[in-house]
Amino acid sequence: MCELFGISSDQPVAANQELNAFRLRGSQASGNPDGWGIAWQVNGAFRLVKEPAPAHQSTLFEQLCDTTISSLVIAHIRKASFPPVINMGNTHPFQQVCCGKEWVFAHNGMVPDIVEIEMSSNNPVCCPTGRTDSEYAFSHLLGRIAEHFHGTPSAAPSTWLENLATVSGLVASLGKFNFLMSDGEHLIAYGHDRLHYLQRSGSDQSDATQGNSVLVATEPLDENAAWTTFQPGELRLYRAGKMIGRMMPQTMSSSNSELR
Repeated sequence: MCELFGISSDQPVAANQELNAFRLRGSQASGNPDGWGIAWQVNGAFRLVKEPAPAHQSTLFEQLCDTTISSLVIAHIRKASFPPVINMGNTHPFQQVCCGKEWVFAHNGMVPDIVEIEMSSNNPVCCPTGRTDSEYAFSHLLGRIAEHFHGTPSAAPSTWLENLATVSGLVASLGKFNFLMSDGEHLIAYGHDRLHYLQRSGSDQSDATQGNSVLVATEPLDENAAWTTFQPGELRLYRAGKMIGRMMPQTMSSSNSELR
């Protein structure tokens, strides 16, 4: 099944070893041969590069592993499932504008019922350009952000983060829903059933100038014992390499009427 990788840092960092380890998982043998993509921030805006081709064979992805230096990264390798169509429009990450910000999103799992739910919602915020359940789920989240969060996330994120956690849990109730998402400032990580993080600081690295950073991945990318598993249904909000918000699942209804 698809895999995710993300970085949030207080300064631009290179993560060539981790990115390359992630790239090599995009193969037939690893079960993710159907495309790859990486979004990273440069001068306050996202650059997005992706290909509907095996990541481990991609010269372009290999080059990006060596040259990408950024404080905010979201990457994805794909196993085509819903739909099983391999093309650029179905390749993650996806990108949209909402509430005056540029958002990117990548997903691991399957929530096919969200497609019909979102198609019947007349979402005025955005419309998917591909056919994946992942992009329809992204549009659904953005629709709720625009409706309930009244603008952009703030430094005190408790209200909008709680709302996002609730909506994410409802979508997750339709199947499996692990995702990474960013508004250009924050890295939002939702671990329904399969996500890990590795927190780093300058004090525990050989180069103290590297500052604070966090890596998030579907599965640990090395043998570092400090990788920690997300609790089921846990949502984490990072800014500049530090966690500034965390929500755990609460009892909620999973009826489709709540996913209008």
